[in-house]
Amino acid sequence: MFGWLKKSKPDLGPRLNFESLAVDLHSHVLPGIDDGAKTIGDSVILIKKMMSLGIRKVIATPHIMRDYYRNTPERINHALNILKGELARQQIAIPVEAAAEYFFDEYFIDLVQKGEPLLTMGQGKYILTEFSFISAPPVFIPIIQNLIGRGIQPILAHPERYPYYTIDQYRNARDWGCNLQLNTISLTGYYGKEAKKIAEELIDNQLVDFIASDMHHPRHAEALAKSLEMPYVQKLLKDYPLKNSLLL
Repeated sequence: MFGWLKKSKPDLGPRLNFESLAVDLHSHVLPGIDDGAKTIGDSVILIKKMMSLGIRKVIATPHIMRDYYRNTPERINHALNILKGELARQQIAIPVEAAAEYFFDEYFIDLVQKGEPLLTMGQGKYILTEFSFISAPPVFIPIIQNLIGRGIQPILAHPERYPYYTIDQYRNARDWGCNLQLNTISLTGYYGKEAKKIAEELIDNQLVDFIASDMHHPRHAEALAKSLEMPYVQKLLKDYPLKNSLLL
């Protein structure tokens, strides 16, 4: 009888998710080939979590590093086929593709300079790369120029995690044609205060082209869900010129 005394809950509107982002272009969900998903069961768990957060397409990007992960296109595509087969068996409907995350080492530089085939995304338009967390590669801009000349735009993964690089250096890299891909969970402080600060500075300076999960394990999935509460993530999803949807 006193129901009218109860306070009604405010209408918060539709819950924010990653549906507008559409594509996650950086993840380690292929089973058993790098430091990401270990089993096909792990892969499915991560994919289902990404779907629950609004992701509509996943691009798996296993590491290629000469000293640690000597993945080949054949090995990556084999793991992709296993994952797609399991998703079909479980009637989980989401497009999954594979490219790679190339470590910017002598092996990658050699591949580029020799004009070797590379694992790309976006119908061959983009390639994902990463730096060492300790120091910059000896050759960077000439490799960007080489790739651009081949019609491939490099994407540098998680620039907020390279403390030796400055905002001006990132601006210069973008001027040469290198896209920057922020790890969304950096904005939760997952990688520490310094990475969070750099991530926010990159956003404030309009230097971010893509965001992605860099999904490896359930802890990343939990942080990705938490990131939706962060003001900077809300800004990215509402009024920032991200390019993720170009990869649909």
